[in-house]
Amino acid sequence: MQDVMVIEDPAAATASLDPLRARLLRELAAPSSAAALAAKVGLPRQKVNYHLRSLEEHGLVALLEERRKGNVMERVLQATAASYVISPAALAVVEPDPEHLRDRFSAYWLLALAARTVRDVGRLLAGAVAARKELATFAADGEITFASAASRAAFATEFGAEVARLAAKYHEPSAPGARRHRLVVVLHPALKPDAAAAGSDPDQEIQP
Repeated sequence: MQDVMVIEDPAAATASLDPLRARLLRELAAPSSAAALAAKVGLPRQKVNYHLRSLEEHGLVALLEERRKGNVMERVLQATAASYVISPAALAVVEPDPEHLRDRFSAYWLLALAARTVRDVGRLLAGAVAARKELATFAADGEITFASAASRAAFATEFGAEVARLAAKYHEPSAPGARRHRLVVVLHPALKPDAAAAGSDPDQEIQP
């Protein structure tokens, strides 16, 4: 089982978004059978089996074993990942294009960059898993409390200059065996805990 699987196929994304199938995926973090799941979700085994077949068809669950239980052959399945992320590639026609939104102070550009990151890392991860190799990545996450909008702007300017300096120092496109990497740095207001649960923060500043 993977820790996270990125879903690119539109049909698989649709299957994962169905409330019942999402519940089955959560229950299948541990191996289980249709009969056991039916008892948990309060539905007939035949109906649960129908949904499991769809999830299996889209690669969201996998068969672990078949075992005989009385006169019935019981299929034991497990989710292929502990959690799932839907890639913007599942909506390729309306996927945001960072090149058309380029503006370092634009929240829309930030979202387009984040969407591209999910898409690209998802594809790289799928390849790494198939090849049974580790994917070389790095990420940092933290919070900063600024005294004012001016201090935030000063930080952004100084940080941007330092990132550019480091990038110039280590950028060697002509080196033998060189491999391109993408660097994305974002800064945005932090949601308050109660607002994060509600999906909005009316008190957050909206200016960069």
